[in-house]
Amino acid sequence: MNDEVKIIPHIEPKWPVRAYAHIISPLSAEDGGGFLITLPRSSGCMSDGETEAEAVGKNGRDAFNAVISALHDMGREIPAPSFSPEDATAPSASGKFVARVPNPSTPS
Repeated sequence: MNDEVKIIPHIEPKWPVRAYAHIISPLSAEDGGGFLITLPRSSGCMSDGETEAEAVGKNGRDAFNAVISALHDMGREIPAPSFSPEDATAPSASGKFVARVPNPSTPS
């Protein structure tokens, strides 16, 4: 079994997070409360925070930087900032967290 974790180097994004369309939605008490920020054109990038400022500020910026760095590491194109009417549709939050992890039986 491979117990190593790949460290992805941070890259400076070509455009700042504030250049991208984003949606801020309140989270229900069932989902932990606070606010959810999503950046629809940034590969499903989302984060949350107890306040709108926390969701948009450090937490949203950290999530955006992680997504951009991961896209760069995988050799994928980093999307340019844009906006479409679909971007203004707030996502639904189920409260579920899904993470993809490598299959330990698959050689890397």
